[in-house]
Amino acid sequence: TISGGLGLVKAIISCALLAFSIAMIFGLMANGETKISGDVHPALAFVVLIGAITWLTMVEGGQGSLVGLAPVNGDLFKDSHPKTYMSTKLVHSGDNLDRYLLGRQFMVVLTVFSVNMAAAPNAGATLWGLPDVVISIFLGSGLAMILLTCMVGQLNSQVNGCSCMLDYINNYFAIFTLYVAMGIEFSGLLHASYLIQMLVAKLAGKPIISNEPPRSGGKALFFWLRCLMSLAILGFCLAATLVALFAGKTTIWEAIPPGVSVVLFFVLMCVVGLLEGMQIAFFAVARIPADERGNSVFAKKTCELLFRGRGENLAGFMIGRQLCVVSCMFIVARVTTIEIEEGESNIFGVSDGLQDFFNYGFLGAIFLTIAGSISWQLVASAFPLQFLANPLVYVFLRICLLLEFTGLCQGAWVLAALHKKIAGFQRDEVYIGTAEERRAKSMGDDAELKDGVGHLFKLPVFAGVEAPAALKALALTDPSVRAYIDSIRNGDGTDVAKNHSETDVEA
Repeated sequence: TISGGLGLVKAIISCALLAFSIAMIFGLMANGETKISGDVHPALAFVVLIGAITWLTMVEGGQGSLVGLAPVNGDLFKDSHPKTYMSTKLVHSGDNLDRYLLGRQFMVVLTVFSVNMAAAPNAGATLWGLPDVVISIFLGSGLAMILLTCMVGQLNSQVNGCSCMLDYINNYFAIFTLYVAMGIEFSGLLHASYLIQMLVAKLAGKPIISNEPPRSGGKALFFWLRCLMSLAILGFCLAATLVALFAGKTTIWEAIPPGVSVVLFFVLMCVVGLLEGMQIAFFAVARIPADERGNSVFAKKTCELLFRGRGENLAGFMIGRQLCVVSCMFIVARVTTIEIEEGESNIFGVSDGLQDFFNYGFLGAIFLTIAGSISWQLVASAFPLQFLANPLVYVFLRICLLLEFTGLCQGAWVLAALHKKIAGFQRDEVYIGTAEERRAKSMGDDAELKDGVGHLFKLPVFAGVEAPAALKALALTDPSVRAYIDSIRNGDGTDVAKNHSETDVEA
């Protein structure tokens, strides 16, 4: 948050860097120096970029709203927010929340890949006569795209989406986004994730809690057929990507040899997976007493650093993690996006039309979603302590905290305040009161969100203790944390979210 002094200075610098980054990206596209603007037309590049970032704001903010409203009685807002009620009625039925989160994960990766296609500079791109060092720092490294994606598309929307849940999704855009996520899951494209889910649960010796009866008959057959289809697609995505990498037919930097590019591909997949799993493992361990966190030296060092003081490092990790994940995703997008030069043979000899489809990076997006994101989250949900025993977890925690300290994304709070002001968002308590007030009216929160083995939720449960100030801030910076925040109480029943001053999210 912005609290004056150093925070204000960081916010000003962050906003200036963002403005410069956007100007450079727009300049590149206008000059036809990106893939879409050069291959098709600059106008299409602008449409794809703006559309992808806009959609990402709803994908990220919408998750915070839909997960956070799970325990709230829908009768409290079905008249004041009818479109929000439509969305929650669907997503909170049966296991639909799991399905939505699965489809949503692919949407995040796909929008990042789309931004890369629209805004990433072509080899040798120049702009306005700027020095090569400036081009390399902002465009060559992807910093400009990272700042745009993190600050505008993610952090800004998460802040408002998890504190103004009712207003944020009370529109048809949110409903459309929800149905797209559900449609992606229904298609079976990501059903290989369910096989991983079952395997992880089996290894952990724990059941997967469900709100629906076991599948049988036609439903079971349809489910398993989609799992097999997804597994085949996943295998094809990996095979096609490796063939393209070894043949030097991707958009990776020319100076990197094929063998190194393959190693880089797997390393980045593991880094993304590690960062995704860390988020779930940290919150799972937060519920485990310190004396029950095992004997691993690195697990203890990680927990000591993470929960030091009043928990400020937990919030810092979430911001730094966002930067790390997006950075890795952009590099993976560049490494895996196939590019066939004129006269070269297509991958596996497919038709030109199908090859053009591959060239837009969809194969890499599918593989990254399942193998580099969802699977690691599922493993972390089942084995959080073993996950934290990995020395690399401690290393990347340090890296994330360092990135947050730089203040690169501090301007997101400014954007969130402006967005809130322009859209007229109000905090949920204005419409439905606090959790205590709802309970007093016999309309208290009564739903329980499933977490643990096989679920992608990242919720801390601080039972019987006062939530640290950083956790209160974190509730406004990460959508999954904001979920159920009204039902997380300290010993005297104080509402954690209510105690968090609204001024903290305003510049």
